[in-house]
Amino acid sequence: MFLAGSKADFSLFSLISTLGKGVVFDFGVSIFFSIIYALYLLALPKRWSKTKGNYIASYFLVFMMVLISIFSFFAELTFWQEFESRFNFIAVDYLIYTFEVINNINESYPLPILISSVVGVSVIVLLIFRKAFSRSFSSAESFWQRLPISGAIILIAILYGTTINNKWAENSNNRYQGELAKAGVYSFFAAFKNNELDYEQFYSKVDNETAFNIIRKELQEPGAQFTADRESVLRKISHGKDLNKPNVIMITIESFSASFMERFGNKDHLTPNLDSLAGHSFIFSNMYATGTRTVRGMEALSLAVPPTPGNSIVRRPNNENLSTVGEIFRTKGYETSFFYGGDGYFDNMNQYFSSNGFNIVDRGRKINVGDTYKTKRTIIPDTEVHFENAWGICDGDLYNAVLKDADQKFKEGKHIYDFVMTTSNHRPFTYPDGKIDIPSKSGRDGAVKYTDYAIGEFLSKARTKPWFKNTVFIFVADHCASSAGKNEIDISKYHIPCMIYNLSAIHHDETSKMCSQIDLYPTLFHLLGWTYTSSLYGKDVLSPSYLPRAILGTYQKLAYLKKDSLVILSPQQQIETYIYNGESNEQKPAEFSNAIKNEAIAYYQSAYLLYKSGKLRTK
Repeated sequence: MFLAGSKADFSLFSLISTLGKGVVFDFGVSIFFSIIYALYLLALPKRWSKTKGNYIASYFLVFMMVLISIFSFFAELTFWQEFESRFNFIAVDYLIYTFEVINNINESYPLPILISSVVGVSVIVLLIFRKAFSRSFSSAESFWQRLPISGAIILIAILYGTTINNKWAENSNNRYQGELAKAGVYSFFAAFKNNELDYEQFYSKVDNETAFNIIRKELQEPGAQFTADRESVLRKISHGKDLNKPNVIMITIESFSASFMERFGNKDHLTPNLDSLAGHSFIFSNMYATGTRTVRGMEALSLAVPPTPGNSIVRRPNNENLSTVGEIFRTKGYETSFFYGGDGYFDNMNQYFSSNGFNIVDRGRKINVGDTYKTKRTIIPDTEVHFENAWGICDGDLYNAVLKDADQKFKEGKHIYDFVMTTSNHRPFTYPDGKIDIPSKSGRDGAVKYTDYAIGEFLSKARTKPWFKNTVFIFVADHCASSAGKNEIDISKYHIPCMIYNLSAIHHDETSKMCSQIDLYPTLFHLLGWTYTSSLYGKDVLSPSYLPRAILGTYQKLAYLKKDSLVILSPQQQIETYIYNGESNEQKPAEFSNAIKNEAIAYYQSAYLLYKSGKLRTK
């Protein structure tokens, strides 16, 4: 299954290389696991070596090493099923959010059976090797007898930690073979170690003046007037006199690939409502997500900036008062709100949106220690919840909260901009019974179909409202359901649906130009005829000067696709260049001029510098 659609190398050398690397990483894991016991032996007084306390402590430490090893094996299987990868930075992030993750696992898998099985297998292993363990526990009584082995273990662990890089496994033409060569625990600690990345330290650069000259030229379009600060992208963009000021409600759909829709070739009839909307909307048929996680989608849709390496800005410190899309709406007199069906403390959502002027509407917990909000926060009450899982309330209940809020704002005579984040299209893929013809918890197809059903119900109710006629609805995915493919950055795995519905004077239109999530709002503001000031990196795709390009990446890889030229920036100042064939989704290595490489560098380098220097802030 994992080799489908990829060019696997089944040569004897390649297989031996993969297995050999796997042995090296597995040995490293065993060494790291042994460090605690090695240190324990060095600290153990001689007189305690044959005591019952030593045997209990030794058995406990060995049992824990075996337990963690077996647990990580099962955990890796489920992680691979979701992300088609060894443990990476996502696994590190998930440690922080134990409530959602544990409940998600519990609702997706028979957790009591899994835990019992892991403990049972660990006990069996301990019993099988108990005699060998017993001999080793008392074989070396003095410090000097234990020092050679314990010291060797510690020394080898230090050598591994300083010389054996997890990237070594990735020197393969096939991404999956590289992933299989890794060890999950080793990959986990490698991701933990590298969770923050300094662009200036790890990536190829040009001098700052050149970077900003390039990016200002890239962002130049009719009606754009830049400020005098040459190391800035702040500019005034003129499209008209702001005569059109509708309400705007953006539905950001969790993990929703374009390939789920019949409009983009799916034959399973999972999205009749969205497919119908596609025929009555302004649709971006060739849009790509900037990343592979929700916080990356939020970053792109709220800030319209490239995904700089490391954590999303949504999760970084000093991310308040930024030049967001919401700020533009507020300058036009709108009230901005963020809606989330779960607890918005997850992934720092509430802090980010509240610190950037959005009211918060989320499920919330009864107690959130340390919560501080600069704006109004509303908790969706139990009485308005009909279905809920680990990630939050079902989309239908969330949309009812959006409708209720819009009704109240309409009575108060307010213009609204809502950023709505859904959760139903996420494992464990559970939703209310009786809504669609696929039983809950049957898999992704059911979640996709329910997601589409809930959107249909939402619009059906919205059409009865007095504010509907003057409301624009945006439907866009945060990222695709899976980013794994035959290449580390598989362009087809970033293709997302995006449509703007109920625009006045536009019944149906389409742009097939390749574009990015960051281009959504600059294009909408053009359609609305707005004049505004911003530091958005997005471009109006309807402008005659627009040249098709997409900005996308992973945690470490930063990609820039312009027409068919693909540039990928990696740590250690690496630059890879390819010719990309969209029809076959093939990437062929090719040599490019410095011009296209420098464009890619300029996007990411300038965005990093602006955030670091605080120039993305409004005050």
